[in-house]
Amino acid sequence: MSGRIPRQFIDDLLVRVDIVDIIDSHVPLKKTGSNYTARCPFHNEKSPSFNVNRNKQFYHCFGCGAGGNVISFLIEFNHLSFVEAIEELATFAGVEIPYENQTNCEPDAKNKLLDLQQLMAQVATFYVEQLRNHPQKNVAIDYLKGRGLPGVIARDFMIGYAPDGWQILSPHFKNTELLCEAGMLAFKNDMYYDRFRQRIMFPIRNKRGHVIGFGGRVLDDSQQPKYLNSPETPLFHKSNEVYGLYELLKKNPKPSRILIVEGYMDVVTLAQFEIEYSVAALGTNLTATQLQLLFRSTPEVILCFDGDKAGKDAAWKAMDAVFSILNDNRQVRVLLLPPEHDPDSLLRSEGVEAFTQRIENAEMVSSYFFNHFTVTLDLNSIEGRAKLAHQAKPFLLKLAGSFFKEMMVAKLKELTDFDVAPAIEKENAAPQQNRYQKENQNVRHSLERLTLALLVQNPQLVEKLDANPIDWQALDFAGIEVFKAIVQKICIEKPATIAQLLEHYRGQPEENMVNALAYLSVLVPEEGIEAEFTGALTRLLTKAKETRLEKLQIQATTRDLTDQEKEILRDLSR
Repeated sequence: MSGRIPRQFIDDLLVRVDIVDIIDSHVPLKKTGSNYTARCPFHNEKSPSFNVNRNKQFYHCFGCGAGGNVISFLIEFNHLSFVEAIEELATFAGVEIPYENQTNCEPDAKNKLLDLQQLMAQVATFYVEQLRNHPQKNVAIDYLKGRGLPGVIARDFMIGYAPDGWQILSPHFKNTELLCEAGMLAFKNDMYYDRFRQRIMFPIRNKRGHVIGFGGRVLDDSQQPKYLNSPETPLFHKSNEVYGLYELLKKNPKPSRILIVEGYMDVVTLAQFEIEYSVAALGTNLTATQLQLLFRSTPEVILCFDGDKAGKDAAWKAMDAVFSILNDNRQVRVLLLPPEHDPDSLLRSEGVEAFTQRIENAEMVSSYFFNHFTVTLDLNSIEGRAKLAHQAKPFLLKLAGSFFKEMMVAKLKELTDFDVAPAIEKENAAPQQNRYQKENQNVRHSLERLTLALLVQNPQLVEKLDANPIDWQALDFAGIEVFKAIVQKICIEKPATIAQLLEHYRGQPEENMVNALAYLSVLVPEEGIEAEFTGALTRLLTKAKETRLEKLQIQATTRDLTDQEKEILRDLSR
């Protein structure tokens, strides 16, 4: 990112792309009348309450309340930042983003992020230089040679070295405050000091290649902790990122599979042996966000864990995240290595061909899941089958509606001789899921709310206001200032669709109010919207003028009116 994204480009992009095409590529849609529907991807449900409107270019779930334009969908569904969502849309549309130069802009949060990105890139380069030139470099080079790591891999992954010293970075990078914010310095006993010391440094890059954090490995396994990650920073959220994805996609933008391993050295060792489709979680339990990130690039993910107790525990803990993102178009398999090995040692022990064959034979997640229970439970007893149903049910509840879910439920029925489907459907169809829909059906909207909702949902109606400008001074009703601000915004911006209007309010104080108006059920057929808006606006203005006239008449009996008030009173009395 080299600057701000122009507002006009975002508006044009929202016109260029079709929300139905984008969402349908993530969640299969079914045409129902003038809308498209699906089971909501943001909550579990039995029947579809997720609606996508092609004419208005926005989506809304009447079950959980989720909604917005196509940018909002990509942010929520794919766990993207705003800029990443715009970049994904631009790629889909086949256009380049014309970033604006920020030289003359006021400093803001985005500028701070750019400063942090530039600093982290410089720090990564600094660590690479230390591996080449520092007096202590030999100890680091000897370690890497001992692990059989060739120079070309060190170059591709930008591996560096943090020398032993409490204050190595500060003399080279004068901005102590920014170094702290980037997580490179820590503070203790009234002193700033380097967080990483005498470690092999692995820069963690996001999909766009920006260095957002570091992982550091000790040279002596007797030192603890063996691995140290950057702390949470404005750039780095370890539960959202994986190590090695940028390098992987640089080699192959559309890999047929991605292998998740446990450590940085596992990734670089696999790459050394030309297994260039692995990434590593960052010292945390595998998260749904990390999996969503990977599934944006591949249809299959293989979880490769060490075969010791810690590795087996990590594989099972990953099922929480796996079951929350699985659908018919995504495949997960599980590979547990022999107890005494990690990928590095196993590769060197049995060779590339044998290791690759293990990957090919990795266990399907459905098989792994049920085997986890059946090896410990006695399925010949009612008690054992009951435990299986009880322990498996929470995972199946996480699955979105799909054929895969139905087949998993059927497999559980086969193993337990008990149909758990009704119990799962009952929990999925919780009463509160229809709360928003019932509220919209039962609440009678005020005239002001109805008028504004019709305009927000159909911003092209602003032409009616251009032809007959509103005399705001003559109006008086509760909430008139907010009403006026939204109407004037639409008059000025003239958004082509509600999707563009929602984007203009992103991050603004009125965002929630405008979103609520966008999703408000007005129960007006498409062909009657213009007439309904004209009528509602006329009634609103008439009512507001009557209220204003009445207030001025009362005020005239208690005090002298100002010249402006007298003029308004004369106009209203005609």
